[in-house]
Amino acid sequence: MTLRIEIDRDLCQGHGVCEGEAPEVFELSKKGELTVLRPEPDESLRPQVEAAAKYCPTRAIKLLSD
Repeated sequence: MTLRIEIDRDLCQGHGVCEGEAPEVFELSKKGELTVLRPEPDESLRPQVEAAAKYCPTRAIKLLSD
């Protein structure tokens, strides 16, 4: 299965929890703007990406599987 990441930009407040959980996948700029470095991360990164979604304070990260 392919894991895809979607970000709700209206909910994201730039807390950076996602970057802390999965720095290979998420990057937060100094201005608090989130970049998804790997919108379809490797399966090996699934635990970190799931933790990032779980601990996001605003629930801005949605994970989809194809």
